[in-house]
Amino acid sequence: MTVYESDLPGVGKKHELELSDGARLVVVTHNSGKREVFRRASADADAEKLFELPDELARTFGTVLEGAYFQPVQSAGAETVLGGDTLLEWHELPADSPLVGQTLQDADVRGRTGVTVIAVQRGDETIRNPFPDTTLTDGDTVIVVGTDDQMDAFAAEYGLD
Repeated sequence: MTVYESDLPGVGKKHELELSDGARLVVVTHNSGKREVFRRASADADAEKLFELPDELARTFGTVLEGAYFQPVQSAGAETVLGGDTLLEWHELPADSPLVGQTLQDADVRGRTGVTVIAVQRGDETIRNPFPDTTLTDGDTVIVVGTDDQMDAFAAEYGLD
């Protein structure tokens, strides 16, 4: 996705995002913090104003869109791009996963695939920075960080989608 940025002297900044249908979403950020959001059917078309937000509401809305308040997990695997080629993924372990019943140390996930297990969700409990002796169980969701290639290796090695 291409994002175009331009200065609006005396007003603020304008950002245009290309949408999949060829239209553009235009966000004008005023020096006061106010945001105006427009839609343009094409690069040459006039813009139609969709809505306007004051600074504080725009910042809150932005964090909601970014996923800071809620990370949707609709399937066994979900991912978030952290920057560059670094991904954060959630994988629920099925009963037949080769990881079930193993400690993180014995599974050697990092050594075999390059990803790092940074947390384990077990029911309502989140085990942050799990120790090497943490044993994985059926239904655990492992949260891993790594590159796209490492994620592919992880999924292939442990039979996860």
